[in-house]
Amino acid sequence: MADSAPRAVRIASYVLMAGALLLIMLSHLLPGLLCVCLGFLGTRWLSARLGRLMRSGTAPRLAAAVVVLLPLALLGVAFPYTRGMLLDAPAQYRELLAFLARTVLELRERLPADIASQLPEGAAEIQRILANYLGSRAGSLAITGRAWLAGLVHAIVGLIVGALAASRPPVAALKPLTAQLHLRVQLFGDTFRRIVVAQFWIALVNTGLLALFLFLVLPLWGYHLPYAMVLILLSFVLGLIPIVGNLLYNAVLTLVGLSVSPIVALACLVFLVVIHKAEYFINAKVVGQRTQLTVWELLATMFVLEALFGPAGLVAAPLFYAYLKRELQAEDLV
Repeated sequence: MADSAPRAVRIASYVLMAGALLLIMLSHLLPGLLCVCLGFLGTRWLSARLGRLMRSGTAPRLAAAVVVLLPLALLGVAFPYTRGMLLDAPAQYRELLAFLARTVLELRERLPADIASQLPEGAAEIQRILANYLGSRAGSLAITGRAWLAGLVHAIVGLIVGALAASRPPVAALKPLTAQLHLRVQLFGDTFRRIVVAQFWIALVNTGLLALFLFLVLPLWGYHLPYAMVLILLSFVLGLIPIVGNLLYNAVLTLVGLSVSPIVALACLVFLVVIHKAEYFINAKVVGQRTQLTVWELLATMFVLEALFGPAGLVAAPLFYAYLKRELQAEDLV
């Protein structure tokens, strides 16, 4: 139910919240926003557990320090080994897309002769369209190097901001508009916890299983996929996008497998089907029940936000739409 605050104050808080989210998307600050939420929730979670072992006043500050310093320490340790991958990620993905474009054009040569002969006459034109699209996407990645590094900086700063916000002492009394904005932010944070945290763990598990498949299972059979590390990172990023992310990654991994041999492509497809069948079950139980979102709602929202904001819109769509729906439900409008 709607609270007892004056209607004008509530409307003002909704407008400010919507404006802030729109500004974040237009300014390409989504990685920072997501890390603010991660830093805030991580600090609160750790603080609650540290509070059982020490004074309550010390626990939030120690939790904030751990949440901020631990990822930075891990990044510092791993940076000498991952420096090229982190700094050259746009170039690596550009090369991957160009490789996929060549694989699509050579599809008839990659397939067994009896299967290739069954392809319809129009398949060649479809291949050219897909290859041209992949090539155009590869070209657009040539200018994203600076944006990629800026996103990493925003993510680190967002983590620090979220941890500091979670460790500050609570304010005894809030003015009406501040109190309403506090409610908006609380609801947004709870929505983030319900959707993104669950999807984060799902993506992490999928990425770990894929790493075992690419670096252990396939080499045991004598096969090695090109761009394996790039595919691992891509798996995690696309794993954060419900439904559509799986479809995109299935297509990419199967095409890369096809560049090696039809057997490898089939193995990749079988692996993905098994893993993602389990993921759909987890999504239905974890994400679906927590947010009460249907598949058509998610797809429609992702289609619109991707058209408006590009790939960032795909990531933001489930979170923003679930938050909007919860606000409407709180006002008894839906």
